[in-house]
Amino acid sequence: MVLNNDTRISEFLLLGLSKESELQPLIFGLFLSMYMITVFGNLLIILAIISDSHLHTPMYFFLANLSFVDICFTSTTIPKMLLNVQVKSKVITYKGCITQIYFYTLFGVLDDFILSAMAYDRYVAICHPLHYSVIMNPRLCGLLILVSWIIGVLNSLLQSLMILRLSFCTVLEIPHFFCELNQILLGACSETFLNNTMMYFATVLLGGGPLAGILYSYTKIVSSIRGISSAQGKYKAFSTCASHLSVVSLFYFTILGVSLSSAVPNSSQSSAIASVLYTVVTPMLNPFIYSLRNKDIKRALRRLVG
Repeated sequence: MVLNNDTRISEFLLLGLSKESELQPLIFGLFLSMYMITVFGNLLIILAIISDSHLHTPMYFFLANLSFVDICFTSTTIPKMLLNVQVKSKVITYKGCITQIYFYTLFGVLDDFILSAMAYDRYVAICHPLHYSVIMNPRLCGLLILVSWIIGVLNSLLQSLMILRLSFCTVLEIPHFFCELNQILLGACSETFLNNTMMYFATVLLGGGPLAGILYSYTKIVSSIRGISSAQGKYKAFSTCASHLSVVSLFYFTILGVSLSSAVPNSSQSSAIASVLYTVVTPMLNPFIYSLRNKDIKRALRRLVG
């Protein structure tokens, strides 16, 4: 371990999910399987949407972007964890840790914003069907994705730059399988008030804002569906939102689980295990949720593989 004059250490230790050596092969196999399913599942969704002209609509445009972000989000943390388990090492370099925090924060914010854009798309489709093609035009869809990327990049850059100002006086052991921002701040020996303030402010603004938009959209959607006279019409309207609503619920409930486990004292191991749901399980399940009940995706996938 190299300790520089400015008390900036050169590497951190990722303690992972378990210290038991006999469990490492099981953890490696389990996470490798989930990672492969996540990558190939989301990649199939993207290829199916690209290859089928019937899916070149705003809803599937956002879904393709969500699948791409999910692949990147999972690839930010899992490959390094698998490498460490394979070579029986817990080390991650200082630069590697900062890079991991940057991309982990970026793709987490993008997930949030894309889900919000998808909720707005469903709101327009159900509440303003006659104006749908005019409102959800390609320019607006592209602008929503572009703004999401700009906000995500700026926020990640700010969070990462603020970590660079911190000092670490001892070997920092991170009770996690990746460089989680909150754990890094807890291990710093310099003042972290500004970092914590910015982290919580960004969480409320960039997490609460899209969530408020999603809740508002679904409030209007439910109100509009209640006004439909036929039961078949209500079912058809609701079925177009079912997959998205399932993904949104899974996304926010897993984040809530991570937040609650982090708030409990001496629960770093529980927080790490809860983060698996957010970082691995949710991106893995998204392709299944969107394909199982979606006839258009099923048809496109059959054409793609058959």
